[in-house]
Amino acid sequence: MKLVTYLKDGHDHLAMCISGMLYDMDAIHPELPPSMAMFLNYWDDYFPVAQNAEQRIKSGLKGNVFGIAMEDNFLLAPIPYPASCRDAYAFRQHVATARRNRKVEMIPEFDQYPIFYFTNHNSIQGPGNIVCMPDHFEKLDFELEAAIVICRPAKNIIAAEADQYIGGLMIMNDMSARTLQMEEMLLNLGPAKGKDFATVIGPMLVTLDELEEYEVPCQENHTGKAWNLGMRCSVNGIPVSQGNLSDMTWTFAEIIERSSYGVQLFAGDVIGSGTVGTGCFLELNGTGKLNDPNYLEQWLKEGDVVEMEIDGLGKLTNTIVKEDSDLSILNLKK
Repeated sequence: MKLVTYLKDGHDHLAMCISGMLYDMDAIHPELPPSMAMFLNYWDDYFPVAQNAEQRIKSGLKGNVFGIAMEDNFLLAPIPYPASCRDAYAFRQHVATARRNRKVEMIPEFDQYPIFYFTNHNSIQGPGNIVCMPDHFEKLDFELEAAIVICRPAKNIIAAEADQYIGGLMIMNDMSARTLQMEEMLLNLGPAKGKDFATVIGPMLVTLDELEEYEVPCQENHTGKAWNLGMRCSVNGIPVSQGNLSDMTWTFAEIIERSSYGVQLFAGDVIGSGTVGTGCFLELNGTGKLNDPNYLEQWLKEGDVVEMEIDGLGKLTNTIVKEDSDLSILNLKK
């Protein structure tokens, strides 16, 4: 099932996407809710009803229900108001390459346990403009990732049972202002201001039943589902990054296990995979300069169009826009 949140009459509204057409969730069955938050919080009640309604529409039994073209509507983030947002560090290729580019050894702890940080769940957004302040343009970067959303509340979830708490997968672009990020992390804290201005998810949430044909074994000595999903990013139509979700060393199940240790997870919590190998300019620039001292770094700038695509999950498109402000916190340093 492909679930979309879009703007309808000035409010977020939940719809099901079938063959490029949106069907309002509360219109296809009177028991279904109009919002993603309610759908996630009562997942076990609503999901089978929605599945049945989806099959009826696919079979042509639409009744008086009419779809509207998805591209004609203003899409929001599929989960417009997450309960929280964590982002993990699951791709070994990205971590190893980034460390090599900084001329430091691969950290052995990466292979011992998955880690994550909290980002600003109130800065979640979907397709469309990403509005940036002047300091954000100091080495502005994309990060090509996937993300999940939790659909059942629980605590102390073990990895072997964690996949049942995943409501679905979606594309994530973990936007990064690298100058701010590197400055604050000199103090061994963060990332914070380098990340908190925008995290993009979308364009849809795809439930796991829809992705069964892509399932593959996870990596050796790991636990949980893995999917063979190609990942790509282009900037202004030029391909800059590609990878595969199956390259995750740590599975989402294992990340859920660590995230939920001693902590209640809630329906609506979003968890990102971390950056796929080659999935950001920071890594690409580092590799380029390592191979050629004259390599010209590339960063996002005003007007750039960032397109991310993951097989089975759709395409997420954003345009970089400059805020009409000269305020700089970099200039406020003592």
